[in-house]
Amino acid sequence: MSVEAKEISSAPITPRRAGGAPKPPVAPQPAVSCPPLQYNSPSLSRSPLLDGASDQPAAGGAVVPASKTPKGSRTPAGIRTPRMSLTPRFITPIGSPVRKALKMTRLDPEDAWLPITESRNGNKYYAAFHTLCSGIGIQALVLPVAFTILGWAWGIICLTLAFIWQSYTLWILVHLHENVETGVRYSRYIQLFSLTYGDRIANWLGMFPIMYLSGGTCVALIVIGGGTSKLFFQTLCGAACSSKPLTTVEWYLVFTCAAVLLSLLPNLNSIAGVSLIGALTAVGYCTAIWVISVSEGRLPGVSYDPIESATNVERVFSVLNALGIIAFAFRGHNLILEIQATMPSSEKHPSHVPMWRGVKVSYAIIAACLFPLAIGGYWAYGHLIPANGGMLPAVFQFHSRDVSQSVLALISLFVVINALCSFQIYGMPMFDHMESQYTSRKKAPLPWWLRCIARAMFGFGVFFVAVAIPFLGSVAGLVGGIALPVTLAYPCFMWIKINKPKKYSPMWWLNWSLGILGMALSLVLMAAGIYVVIQTGIQVKFFKPH
Repeated sequence: MSVEAKEISSAPITPRRAGGAPKPPVAPQPAVSCPPLQYNSPSLSRSPLLDGASDQPAAGGAVVPASKTPKGSRTPAGIRTPRMSLTPRFITPIGSPVRKALKMTRLDPEDAWLPITESRNGNKYYAAFHTLCSGIGIQALVLPVAFTILGWAWGIICLTLAFIWQSYTLWILVHLHENVETGVRYSRYIQLFSLTYGDRIANWLGMFPIMYLSGGTCVALIVIGGGTSKLFFQTLCGAACSSKPLTTVEWYLVFTCAAVLLSLLPNLNSIAGVSLIGALTAVGYCTAIWVISVSEGRLPGVSYDPIESATNVERVFSVLNALGIIAFAFRGHNLILEIQATMPSSEKHPSHVPMWRGVKVSYAIIAACLFPLAIGGYWAYGHLIPANGGMLPAVFQFHSRDVSQSVLALISLFVVINALCSFQIYGMPMFDHMESQYTSRKKAPLPWWLRCIARAMFGFGVFFVAVAIPFLGSVAGLVGGIALPVTLAYPCFMWIKINKPKKYSPMWWLNWSLGILGMALSLVLMAAGIYVVIQTGIQVKFFKPH
């Protein structure tokens, strides 16, 4: 017999009252048992399992009070009547399972007012849409340029290693999103970085690269979207078009107006359909470009010998530039925590499970686009591929007469739509940051009309930067080197700091090695960016975009 059973059998029997008229018999009550559904009950106020001890109506309508133990009768010392649960009745009748689930979903009340965490009904499909839209873009079309410097073998090896490396850091970020012990969800990259290293270091080392990866990408998307819109119009209109074409700045403005209108969608979950369209168009133009390039065959006079440099110093910086092109082809790590924040989470169903499923599917599709682009593009064009723009200008330059104009126009249209959709997901962290400044001071959500004004101001502010500083692309390598640790280094250091793996264990060595290597790569890429700026110079022409 167990100890608990002995305690139950040794509990004193409640004595009957002496004297008085006999009371009518009370129908026996069934034994109280815990139904399975009660284990999932979220109630904090009612305890259905404990209602059996309340007063019961007897035959004839009389109410028979529940028997009570007299004051003078007490349980002998050392013997206690067992309780159904050690959890206080005002919390929940079951206790720890529900309590842990509630603790897992503890949220900041202000999160319900901010666009990233305003809606938490996302799923693995939404995660795949957002991740694919943010993870693939026009930067992938420049990959064959890196192969012209590295060659076949080293180009494929470096691209494969970079893909594995960034996939591992993605896995780290997905599993660091929620803390099982404290129940806190880190819904933004800067929040997780601040937890790891403190607010001061986060502001110095984390704020600028994270904000640049959002705001700077929006500037680049306006330049790409506006420029490709002009190309799309020229392709449709042709040389015989009599209408007066718009200038480059006017095309930038057209693209910005469309982006601002789409940005009025309230939160990250509401743009899931936009991200789906952006993902489909990105896969569409990447596939169309490499299929056209391969099907048309190699150009005459193609060479696959790595481009030689005049000096060893130039050779070193050329290799670093090629590594930077490969590293910059993978983007979107600064948005992973934000995307995962749109999902519900509990102890039984943590958000990292559907999030990782969506990430795996999306990056399998990204790999199916990047590797054919890099390998097929280098095979078709070799060292003849344009260094500025890569595959897109190569298709128009070498195959404009062989390929139907409608196909070329469709590729341009896909690029514009993808840039328009990517603007929304990359602008969302900036919208969230702006609105958090208001909610933290006013302790109230931002009014809808003020939200529209703020997002319009951001959109046209980015347009102003794109027009005023058209040479920003010349220093992209320098600034990109600063932002590179967000993708390759910081997640490894955060894993060590938060999870504290055993010293000298395989995970300890792996994360320290990748983190240090990522920081070293960032430093040498910044040095290479400075060298390129010094050697080639910058045409500083304000308000004169090409």
